[in-house]
Amino acid sequence: MRESLEEVIEESDRESPALSAQERVMLGNLLRFGELKVHHVMVPRAEIIAASLNGRGALIHTKSMEEACEISNRIAPEHLEVSSSEPNRWEPLLRHAGAIFLGAFTSESLGDYCAGPNHVLPTSGTARFSSPLGVYDFQKRSSLIEVSEAGAQALGPVAVTLAEGEGLQAHAEAARMRLRKI
Repeated sequence: MRESLEEVIEESDRESPALSAQERVMLGNLLRFGELKVHHVMVPRAEIIAASLNGRGALIHTKSMEEACEISNRIAPEHLEVSSSEPNRWEPLLRHAGAIFLGAFTSESLGDYCAGPNHVLPTSGTARFSSPLGVYDFQKRSSLIEVSEAGAQALGPVAVTLAEGEGLQAHAEAARMRLRKI
């Protein structure tokens, strides 16, 4: 089995990249990538797929799967297929992707439509700092803050400086009032 990380061709967006980062680039892999360009005419959204492949398609030859994982983390793809006989070996190295599809039998369509998670995913590299939409996005949360007297002594001067820097004198005074007189 060929070891590779691939951002899945996105049928819905002309601007989506179509990338394949592979440890070993063999003629068969190049032909396979070329076949995508030929076979895309067989699907109804061929024009969009062609725009994605021609405008943002790439076959990246890496020295190792570790390097492929590093590149993927920099790209932070919306969809990432780990086409490997040992996908769980690489999963811990992948920190930034909207959805990661592990193994040769895990297609994006199974993940999007059948396997459980939804397919509202961070796009355009935003997986570096955001997550897929989930139930937790609809839960109300509050921040709970409790500071001890010693903590107020340590943090108070910082809060005073920052509040004054923002021009919020009442905030600065609230922190100052909690400082012990020495």
